[in-house]
Amino acid sequence: MHQLLQQIFSGLAAGAIYASLALALVMIYRATDLVNFAQGEMAMFSTYIAWTLVNAGLPFWGAFIITLLASFLGGMAIERVVIRPVENAPVLAAVVVTIGLALIFNSLAGWIYSYTVQDFQSPFPDRPLFGALITTRDLGVIGVTLVMLFLLFAFFRFTATGLAMRAAAQNPASARLCGVRVGRMLAIGWGLAAAIGAAAGIMVAPVLFLDPNMMGGVLVYAFAGALLGGITSPVGAVIGGLIVGVTENLVGTYLIASQLKLTVAFALIILVLVFRPNGLFGTAILRRV
Repeated sequence: MHQLLQQIFSGLAAGAIYASLALALVMIYRATDLVNFAQGEMAMFSTYIAWTLVNAGLPFWGAFIITLLASFLGGMAIERVVIRPVENAPVLAAVVVTIGLALIFNSLAGWIYSYTVQDFQSPFPDRPLFGALITTRDLGVIGVTLVMLFLLFAFFRFTATGLAMRAAAQNPASARLCGVRVGRMLAIGWGLAAAIGAAAGIMVAPVLFLDPNMMGGVLVYAFAGALLGGITSPVGAVIGGLIVGVTENLVGTYLIASQLKLTVAFALIILVLVFRPNGLFGTAILRRV
């Protein structure tokens, strides 16, 4: 029983990271009907920026905030320069662009920082709590994720910009008629998604170690969480990410070898797409013909 609870709490810590990246995927999908396959590599590159700032002598949380701001501006720039020119192109063209972005960020990170694995120290000590059911590091990761999600909820619920972004994502044509600058809202959405992804990368780096390929598996888990919760539902993305984290831990501990845990994410993706394409909380899109 103790081991079961330990795996559940550990899965929740991993799931919190998957939930953050899944939320970033959902934000961009809701705004543009596009899955950003570069989300993981963008998060990885942002994590290298934080690592560079920490090594330069900045306190961890100072580097964390600066990295989130830089990622936000970078995400806006990517939307303006790379994504906007293909927003009316066929979906396949936009997908290829995001895959190209992923390759570019991966290659840039390898060129600038090399492919040598680096150690990224966590700001949280790794001490057991509650009879070794959870560690202070896992609790810190969950806490950072919850704070970030709360701030994001407050932004969308109580600010004029957040409400305008929701309107632009739900009905761009009507939002334009009401005076909302939809293009600007889309750029802000990409910026927020990049910042959320950066936070996920910084939180996961002390666990996985830092290298240009570290976010490949994390993106698969996040994608599974986004599909499971519903690719159109931010709340579903968070819940789906937590479910994927716990499921991955339990299945990898009790049913299959730990080396095969990534197959759990792929299996979830296939099952959701086959039996419930809208996910647990997603809504079906109906079109009058």
